[in-house]
Order: sequence, then C-alpha cells, then structure tokens
Amino acid sequence: MGRRFGWLWAAYSVSVLGTWLAFDAFPLIAVLVLHASAAQVALLAATGPAVGAVLAVPLGPWVEFRRKRPVMAGMDLVRCAALLSVPAAYLLGALGIGQLIAVSVVVAAADITFNAASGAFLKSLVPRDRLLTANARFESTMWTATVLGPPLGGAAIGVLGPITTVVANAASFLLSALGIRAVGGGEPAPRDRGAARPRAADLLDGWRHILTSPELRPLFLNVALVNGLIMATAPLLAVLMLGPLGFPPWEYGLAFAVPCLGGLVGSRLARPLVARHGQRRVLLAFGALRAAWSLGPAFVRPGLPGLLIVMVTEFGLILCAGVFNPVLATHRLDHTPDDLTARTLSAWSVGTKASIAALTALWGALAALAGTRTAIAAAGVLLLVTPALLPRAADRATAPPSPATVPPSPDGSPPSR
Repeated sequence: MGRRFGWLWAAYSVSVLGTWLAFDAFPLIAVLVLHASAAQVALLAATGPAVGAVLAVPLGPWVEFRRKRPVMAGMDLVRCAALLSVPAAYLLGALGIGQLIAVSVVVAAADITFNAASGAFLKSLVPRDRLLTANARFESTMWTATVLGPPLGGAAIGVLGPITTVVANAASFLLSALGIRAVGGGEPAPRDRGAARPRAADLLDGWRHILTSPELRPLFLNVALVNGLIMATAPLLAVLMLGPLGFPPWEYGLAFAVPCLGGLVGSRLARPLVARHGQRRVLLAFGALRAAWSLGPAFVRPGLPGLLIVMVTEFGLILCAGVFNPVLATHRLDHTPDDLTARTLSAWSVGTKASIAALTALWGALAALAGTRTAIAAAGVLLLVTPALLPRAADRATAPPSPATVPPSPDGSPPSR
C-alpha cells in the first residue's frame, strides 16, 4: 500500500486506541470526581454528540474546498487541546459538568470533520482497486482497539484515576497529527468554489447526493435505522444485565469485549468475499445478516446461559458488521464524485448520529412505559425488517462509472447517471 498509507494507518491506529482507552471516561469522571446525578450523566452522554453533530453541519462544505491533510491534522490538535483542558481544570480544582459537556461537543464536531476529510483524502491516496483493502485494515484496527482499549483503560483508571485515560487520549491525537504530517507528498488541489464565503447550497449538496442516489439513499436509511436501534438498546441492556439480572460488571464487560473478535474475523473476510462474490452481493447479504441477531438480547437470562446468549448474538452481529462496514465505506466512495466526497461523508455522519440520538431518547421513553425487556424486543423486531431498506438487486443492471473517470460537475452536483 506504500509508505504514505502506512503513516496514515499508523496515525489512525494510535488515535483509535486512545479513544477506546478513554471509553466512558467522561461518565466515570462525572460520577467518581464530580459526584454527578444520573440525570447529569445522561445529559452528558446525549448532549455532546447531538450538539457536536449540529455544529458539524457547515463544516462539510468548509472541508470540501480545502486540502484535506491540514484539516485532519488540525482536527487532531483541536481534540488534543480540548481534552487537555479537562486535566488542567481538574488540577486547578475548577472542573465541572459544564466543561465536560463543552469538551464532548467540541470533540464530537471535530470527529465528524476529521472523518469527512480523511475519507476524501484516502480516496486521493489509494488506487480505487485498493480502497477495500485500506478500509478493511482500518476496520480490523478499530476492532482490535475495541478489544484491548477498555480493559487497559479500566486498569489504568483503577491504578491512576479516571483523568489518566483522558490524558492518554489527548496524547494519541497529538501523535496522530504528527503521523498525518509524516504522510507527506502532494495532494490534489481542492476544487475552487469561486466564492470567498460558503454558499447555502453547499450545506445541502451532500444531503442531496445521498437522497437522490438510488444506491446511497437506501443504504443511508438502512444504516441510520440499524445503528440507531442497536445503540438505543445498549443502555437498556446494561440496565437489565447489571440490575434485575444481577451480572457483575466484569461479566458484563466480558460479554461485549470477547465478541469484538468477530469484527477482526469479519474485516479479514471482507476482501476475499468481495473477490469471490462481488461487492454488491456481499454488501446486501451481510447488510441483511447483521439484522438476523436482533432478538437474542430480549431473551437474556441470569447466569451462564444469559451470558452465552449475549456473547453469541453480539459475536454474530459484530462478525457481519466487520464484513459490511469496510464494503459499505468502499461502495460509498465508489458512488460519490470526488468533488462531493467530504460533504457526503459529513452529511452521512451527521444523519446517523442524529438518528442514534433520537432513537436512544425514544427507546428510553418506551422502556419507562413498557419495560426494559419489552423495549429491547421491540427494537429487535424492527431490526428484522431493516433489510427491506437495502437496495434491491434488480435496481441496477450495470455497474456505475467509477468516480475516477467522471469529471467533477461544474456546479458541485453529482453527474447524472
């Protein structure tokens, strides 16, 4: 894949490991250091990502018309500085829940902006026929960090306190910025917008491309609903397992850590499966299969049988997601013109995060009205019908032209197909 991709991969690896080392660090700080109430912790968990997604809306067009590598390094430094404000305030005795929320908002907005820039940069860095390999390596790295990060972070918190992992996460973003700088080399000049200030139309171009594309629209709706329903049930399952069912915290952590190995397996299978069956067939098959495990958590029981139910269903879900995610990322880049990549990826991230926030709030209300297990079961039933949102095989008889062969459209809109 070349030296430049190696540096990009190294930068991603160190930042994602730092992120998972600091998994749930802010809620832990809120509880252990600030003695926050449950309502304050819930506000912290919901407000940061939701407000960050709103703030990121105008940043997609801003990224589109700038060189991507400096944007990526800049977002890493923004995240580093924001996170370092937490231990600084802690040492000064000035840390409060408001600061944690503000930092969470900044980090969430920077995450979306970085991802939009990195997807566009990857498309310019890696040949089209190696995009799936690159995305599969990122997916494998993410699942490795998911397996290793929380246990290591938990041990560090136990020995040195919850502020420790925040410092480690900030350091990981600094190292990532240095790695992105080390990528070096040239980068295609961004398309000239022809105006000094952003246009209102620039904010809608990414959404317009997603919602008018016969390929991307059903995939976006499917991903937004599937991810939203899965994440909406995560806190409910935690309440059920740690509360009425009496699982100790270490068993609860084990139930979700071990299945992440399925993501490693899936990401390794993605490329050979596509080589044998084709990108579209694999995308649709595993897009449907990842919904097949949805009812398992509704039947969790106390003790070893319940633990095995959770581990088996989570392993199956994550295995399918490990195949689906890198194929989706590649498919999305293949069906997006070069001059719309950053805006499309930004709109996609904002939409999926908004779906997760909305469904999490809705399912919390449903659990309060109908019970936790009923709410989990309802989400499982809805997940079973999400494959109907995937593109149908008959929708396209021929493959679209590669974006690399389609010149950017002069008005910023996707070329007609």
